[in-house]
Amino acid sequence: MSRIGKNPISIPDKVQVQISGDNITAKGPKGELSFVKSELISLEQDGNTLHVKRNSDDRTSRSLHGLTRSLVFNMVNGVSTGYKKVLQIEGVGFKAEMKGSRLFLSLGFSHPIIVLPPDGITFATPNATTVEIEGRDKQLVGEVSFKIRKLRKPEPYKGKGIRYQGEYIRRKAGKSASKK
Repeated sequence: MSRIGKNPISIPDKVQVQISGDNITAKGPKGELSFVKSELISLEQDGNTLHVKRNSDDRTSRSLHGLTRSLVFNMVNGVSTGYKKVLQIEGVGFKAEMKGSRLFLSLGFSHPIIVLPPDGITFATPNATTVEIEGRDKQLVGEVSFKIRKLRKPEPYKGKGIRYQGEYIRRKAGKSASKK
């Protein structure tokens, strides 16, 4: 039995979950998300808890058991509280600023980089070196933050670039001057 798959999912009071066939829909204060599950997995709603069960014990259904539970849990958590990633910009002259809903990044290139938020994602810049990415879909928040980080990855010599908050960048020693 999957350790993750056997855990029940508790549904907060402000979230409604509807199961119709293979389609699961969660509605909450942050919006609505839906997911189409596999036929090998079944969901049972028991009041304010959801139980994910597998119909057979073959390899495919065992592998989908924990995955389905995690995806449904992320949906329920996303529409109730949402997800947030924080990126930090480090480097001389590197900065981020908001103009409307667009994010303008100055990362040492000859031009500013403009990032448009996809549907369900909001950007915020509390200061010039911090970017907050919020949304209800955990996968989309992670994907957008990865794409922004990829614009200027942190380099190991001076540590300049975009990194996740709390990320450790392993530093290398630079060239040492030869003494004669």
